[in-house]
Amino acid sequence: MTFSVAGKDVIVVGGGRSGTAAAELLRARGARVTLADAASALEAGDRLARLGVTLALGPHESNRFASADLLVLSPGVPANQPAIDAARRAGVPVMGEIELAFRWLAGRVIAITGTKGKSTTTTLAARMLAEAGLDATAGGNLGEALSTQVAASHPDAVHVVEVSSFQLETSDTFHPWIAVLLNLSPDHLDRHASFAEYRAAKGRIFANQTPDDWAVVNADDPGAVDLARGVRGRRFDFGLDASLENGVTVEGPAIVRRQAGAAAPLLPLAAVRLPGRHLLADVLAAAAVGCLAGVPPAAMQRAVEGFRGLEHALEPVREIDGVRFVNDSKATNIASAIRALESFDAGVVTILGGRFKGGRFEDLRDLAAGRVSAVVAIGEAAPLVRAALEDLVPVHDAGSMDAAVRIAFDAARPGGVVLLAPGCSSFDMFRDYAERGRAFKHAVHELARKS
Repeated sequence: MTFSVAGKDVIVVGGGRSGTAAAELLRARGARVTLADAASALEAGDRLARLGVTLALGPHESNRFASADLLVLSPGVPANQPAIDAARRAGVPVMGEIELAFRWLAGRVIAITGTKGKSTTTTLAARMLAEAGLDATAGGNLGEALSTQVAASHPDAVHVVEVSSFQLETSDTFHPWIAVLLNLSPDHLDRHASFAEYRAAKGRIFANQTPDDWAVVNADDPGAVDLARGVRGRRFDFGLDASLENGVTVEGPAIVRRQAGAAAPLLPLAAVRLPGRHLLADVLAAAAVGCLAGVPPAAMQRAVEGFRGLEHALEPVREIDGVRFVNDSKATNIASAIRALESFDAGVVTILGGRFKGGRFEDLRDLAAGRVSAVVAIGEAAPLVRAALEDLVPVHDAGSMDAAVRIAFDAARPGGVVLLAPGCSSFDMFRDYAERGRAFKHAVHELARKS
């Protein structure tokens, strides 16, 4: 039966990018829509009101939620809020924005998740498909919400979707043709009750796959391999170190596809313009998607050669007096901070901290020894950073990003690197990781001007 909301009372909870897109889609499909948000005002409020969306701002009302025909949650909204629980007890269906949009897509879905690397892999995979002449669009947790793609979806379209644990936990029928699991380590433990709950949410990417689908898994990551055991989709792995019978890896100077004991070259390693082993692993994951989607090697190479990386992902900012500044504000968990540090050999002054999401800063110690010359601690997690590392390297506190950049520069030496890899979310000091990254870059440019 075709999913329909025509004439139904639907409440969208959360007025951010995804919630706004969901409200607009629901109105276009004939629903009576209320958008509920705890804020006192919404940036898109006037536009939504013109579309006929009712705004319910301020504290959520359980009675209102429990009387709806459907609740649609933005990914930023915890699914266990009392008003949402009351709606469930009243028998109201609850789904996320990704699930809502998926039910109306006509094209196939490639879904990409993991603790680190989702945005890079999603962007590069979509570029590879586009280079091959496919109608491929990237979105989801990255860029435009999936709901914005529904109107233009058609049977030959391919939707390359970055999906977070928050989006997956509220999915039900979401069914990727190709599901990619990049890696798995503790994250978002400020929202998920445990690592087991976070892990289960990630595992939902495979829940509705059949033997006609594909599961692409990082063979180098024990957590990802364990989570993917028993999936119904066909396995097609990637890895830098693992021995693969069927998948994408590196042999000599090339990225290759291994199949039935033979290796076929896909593109030269020299075509990859991204720093760090973890970003190379993301290239392998995108190439694995390309193989399954029928992308010719020449199209893969064109996509990779033209891709210089994403803003805030090991982004070079500039050099001042021999010190390089690198913005990895997307490193919002400990695993990401580790991968960022692995990209440099020595002389690193790293800026760590923000709103803690779980994990252990102590896990940085082995990597920091001999590689990190100083740490600048920022945000709510600064005391945790200090407690974990101050007996190993000098730890300096900074109350702002401007101060952090100045202190890091003073602690650095020519030939060294100042690396913003916070290992935390940004919400104690900034609206999001992008605002944090832009603040870092602005502080660096101001420092250069004054120098």
